[in-house]
Amino acid sequence: MVETLKVTPDYAGAGAMPPERPAELRLMLLPPALESRVRRPVILVVPGGGYEYTSAREAEPIAARFLAAGFHAAVLRYSCAPSRWPVAALELAWCVRLMREKAAQWGIDPGRVFVIGFSAGGHLACTLGTLWMEPPLALSAGDASCRPDAQVLCYPVISLGEFTHAGSRDKLTGGDPALIESLSLEKRVSPGVTPTFLWHTYGDGAVPVENSLMYADALRKAGVPFEMHIYERGGHGLATADEETCREPEQNLPEVQTWIDLAVRFLKRR
Repeated sequence: MVETLKVTPDYAGAGAMPPERPAELRLMLLPPALESRVRRPVILVVPGGGYEYTSAREAEPIAARFLAAGFHAAVLRYSCAPSRWPVAALELAWCVRLMREKAAQWGIDPGRVFVIGFSAGGHLACTLGTLWMEPPLALSAGDASCRPDAQVLCYPVISLGEFTHAGSRDKLTGGDPALIESLSLEKRVSPGVTPTFLWHTYGDGAVPVENSLMYADALRKAGVPFEMHIYERGGHGLATADEETCREPEQNLPEVQTWIDLAVRFLKRR
């Protein structure tokens, strides 16, 4: 089943301006497993694009790989600039809640709702995975309804400081110093952060590898389980790192293509 849904969080209740154009969630559900009582995990795909647009290369091609591995999948086309914090984060939190609310109807395991984000979409996914317990994402004290059960972060923007991607930072925060500090996620890690899979390339010139390194260091100090892979070759925005998504031949990197199988194994252990 494939269906496109309008994403409708309570923007006003969070003090946010609704976007001019509604965000959309493209839902892709597999048939029931052979044992019909077994529900499948679901993964929410959060493309990158510098908080300016959502990349097609990091959307359906990613969902297809996880569908092939036995996951339900959904692609979130979240609100970008001129929308700013917390609009996109509210949308992703709404989607996680929706997966749990519809779990019985859609054959989803409500305890295996995962998010995967790329570049700026990695920042968005990580925002939920890191700050799910705080307003405006949590609906009340102790609310865990929007907590992802694990997060996969692909060459993510994590910091809004020295090693940031300036375009993503500015589109998200409008240059507000308080927001820049509070959304520098390497500084916000607590023991409640969801288990994390990270991958990056050493040669990423757009979002430096320090983003993943700093976040992994913070996870370790907080006692949060994580797995990280740093690939020597490759620039930014590799997506599946194969001929399906590469923009030039140099992005077709067999050694980097391994990230998908590694991430699937990580999630299937949850």
